[in-house]
Amino acid sequence: MQAHDLSVGGDVLQRVMRCARSAIGRYGCHPATGVALLNVSENATYLVSDPDQGPSILRVHRLGYHTEVEIDSELAWMDALRAEAGVRTPRILPATDGSRVITSADPSSGEQRQCVRFEYLAGSEPAVTPGGSGPSPDDAVSPRTGPAEALHFEELGEITARMHTHSRQWARPAWFSRFHWDYECALGARARWGRWQDGVGIGAAEREVLGRLDAVLRSRLAAFGTGPERYGLIHADTRLANLLVSDGAGDGAGARTGTGTGTAAAGRSPVAVIDFDDCGFSWYLYDAGTSVSFFEHQPQVPGLIDSWLTGYRRAADLPAADEAEIWTFILLRRLLLVAWIGSHTAVDIARELGAGYTRDSCDLAERYLSSHG
Repeated sequence: MQAHDLSVGGDVLQRVMRCARSAIGRYGCHPATGVALLNVSENATYLVSDPDQGPSILRVHRLGYHTEVEIDSELAWMDALRAEAGVRTPRILPATDGSRVITSADPSSGEQRQCVRFEYLAGSEPAVTPGGSGPSPDDAVSPRTGPAEALHFEELGEITARMHTHSRQWARPAWFSRFHWDYECALGARARWGRWQDGVGIGAAEREVLGRLDAVLRSRLAAFGTGPERYGLIHADTRLANLLVSDGAGDGAGARTGTGTGTAAAGRSPVAVIDFDDCGFSWYLYDAGTSVSFFEHQPQVPGLIDSWLTGYRRAADLPAADEAEIWTFILLRRLLLVAWIGSHTAVDIARELGAGYTRDSCDLAERYLSSHG
């Protein structure tokens, strides 16, 4: 595993900020342009406020996670989804020399990082309960439930199905390259986010329960297979947190007709899909697992998955044999996130969840194993 360098502490975020400030010079930004940190996860994301050009988003990459070709491949799929599938994605804003991926250096240390600039899409995560005051910080780990959330999960399922349909049909460029989220790269010898055994709060009892889960997941995934009808290019992080409901009518790129999506029916705002940084090759049903990331153990999850399936079936077929394995992919994601929390200590949600997430994972694992083991 390549270490998550944004979690090493020290002055790393100061170095990354200097890379970001250096990068905006490549885009012809106004001298008074401001750069403000929005989020740290796999990468660092900044709001760029240019008095002339308006707001945009700058993503500064962690070290060693992607090659330039892999980043270009991500951007190519985003373009194709927007142009061919009616899935609204942020446009890429090239540097003044036309480059979509640039390398920027921290003037103080000389450290170099890849950067991509995206258009700014106004909007918010679709997690508002009617009569409520809006999304709360706890929504990511224990979302509220109600008619609005059910509708959002239907929409998420439908958008996911449209992306899957496009993935199956898209003629990828010959140079296209993205990593895999198969067993070996998720939980096995090449675990991309580290070993779950090194997660927070893993002791002998947790290792025994989660070890049994790991073995069953490996066996069931091998039996499920990686045929083209089940395994292909996916977003790999399709959560409500990665949807943006626009404040206005949008650009029409995702206009909904019939069973299509991109904008919702009956006056609801257009929806954009963001954060394709983890996109790669995996089981299509892994996207179902990611939809309930961080709260897989909560009692509302079965109902939300039912809503996700309702939306998915509006845009694509899902065989009964595939649907029967959805909880395998929910548990695959869960165990992968145990590893992620252990290796991403600089990320707010990882610090918040900590050992409690591991304890709840053991309880969830036992319930899954009682029916799937």
